[in-house]
Amino acid sequence: ELINIGYGRAAQALSELTGHRITLQVPKVSVHRIDEVTPLLDGTIYGEVASVNQVFSGPIAGNSLLLLDEEAALTLVRLISDDHSTVGSLDAGAREIITEVGNILLNACLGVFGNLLKVQISFSMPRLQVETIHDVMRSVQGDSSEVQHALMIHTRFQLLEGTVSGYMVIILGLASLDCLLERVESWEQGVA
Repeated sequence: ELINIGYGRAAQALSELTGHRITLQVPKVSVHRIDEVTPLLDGTIYGEVASVNQVFSGPIAGNSLLLLDEEAALTLVRLISDDHSTVGSLDAGAREIITEVGNILLNACLGVFGNLLKVQISFSMPRLQVETIHDVMRSVQGDSSEVQHALMIHTRFQLLEGTVSGYMVIILGLASLDCLLERVESWEQGVA
């Protein structure tokens, strides 16, 4: 429910930014051990991926990622910018659009977590990288044994002209995952 609220806000912000009506399908959410994420994504995202990575900190801390394969990233750029000349690679303009979309989505979801769960969260500037899913996951996991779990969110952006599929992955250590689950449970009891 929290992610649906966040995605609703993100869709509204993207619609205002682009002047197009954008809807985000109800996301599929799952939690996995960090070592399970690469094999799961490897079967659905091929080749290089455009990843927008944003570190967040506070009582709940970790890395948030928007992952789009190159085809999806280029399609999203064309749909949002009405520039149908973007064909084979992510040039500087396309990278800027993907970074901004990632920033909007990641901040909307994590902002909802912060606001509704009453947790102060700070965000770093988003970073865009284009590399394989193995390299993306290796760079965010690093050598920290604290990073153990990933909240995976699969979503689709829908515009009148087409659909783009991508993943949002929120990587959390055990302490942050426990804090998130406690806060969600408290929020759920307050809503019921």
